[in-house]
Amino acid sequence: MKNNKIQNPKSKIQNSPSDGGDACHVMEEGEILNPHLTELPLHEAILYGDRVLTAKFSKRLSCAIKHLPIRLRFRYEHSTEAAIEAGIAKDPTLVLDGEIFLEGLVPAEEITEKFERWLAREDPKSS
Repeated sequence: MKNNKIQNPKSKIQNSPSDGGDACHVMEEGEILNPHLTELPLHEAILYGDRVLTAKFSKRLSCAIKHLPIRLRFRYEHSTEAAIEAGIAKDPTLVLDGEIFLEGLVPAEEITEKFERWLAREDPKSS
């Protein structure tokens, strides 16, 4: 099977699965989920926690929300001190656009539902 991932010449960051790559994968630092949805705002996701749990969580996130109308840039923070300063209490934690959004290694279904509710509130047409 042909690998359709497009490589950024300046980094090792690959484009989103929706551009032809694997459906679920560990998101790289700075990688954007759904980069082709350029008409949508770019949201910032910071995953706090140890490397193993944040990798598992990012893979679960990519699976759970790849079909949603959202562009999301992934960042990682593995420093305990930085997590404490940000008010993080559980490992891993997702901070979305500066707000604690998900805590702990939650099931994919819960991730999808929470993002669907959040997107419905963000969409001015849904009000």
